[in-house]
Amino acid sequence: MVYHKKLIAGVAAIGMLIGTASSRAIAQETHTDMQPSTTEKAGQFQRIEQPLWAKVAVTAGGLGLIGLELWWFLLSKPQSRKATTQSGVQEVTVTVDGGYEPSQIVVQVGQPVRLNFDRKDPSSCLEEVRFPDFRIAQVLPLNQTTAIEFNPTQPGRYEFTCGMNMFRGVVEVQGADEKGAIRRVAAS
Repeated sequence: MVYHKKLIAGVAAIGMLIGTASSRAIAQETHTDMQPSTTEKAGQFQRIEQPLWAKVAVTAGGLGLIGLELWWFLLSKPQSRKATTQSGVQEVTVTVDGGYEPSQIVVQVGQPVRLNFDRKDPSSCLEEVRFPDFRIAQVLPLNQTTAIEFNPTQPGRYEFTCGMNMFRGVVEVQGADEKGAIRRVAAS
């Protein structure tokens, strides 16, 4: 402790000696004493010339990023998967990692459905999944697979969300016409 005090006192003494040895302190200079600015008009912007290739590259990069954003938010299709039927139960595994993968699930009306949610994302938003139309709210433990079962009785699109309603997915329930052929239900 004594060593630290002596070190700090020594550094302060050296600083005071250097400060008094100089003829004037820089902090006490007035604005008129300082050297004049190298620019003549300090209040205006000065144009910086750049090569044409740099202008083209920046413009092309900006347009490319705008195009990528438009594609991502407006044109990309969500991942869709049709449920596989085993022992009379339609089953799909949904990976929960920064969202739901697949985010669109296709099942048939009138058959039990089992969705296995495999949560890998530790964020608190994804620790619960909700199916409001089926009155289901299920906690999803981290690094575990949780099965959610329900039986859709009507064709349609049934949304599921995270606990904070930020991440979404859809269960599309398709019906069968009189001939037994599967028909797609239009989005409601």
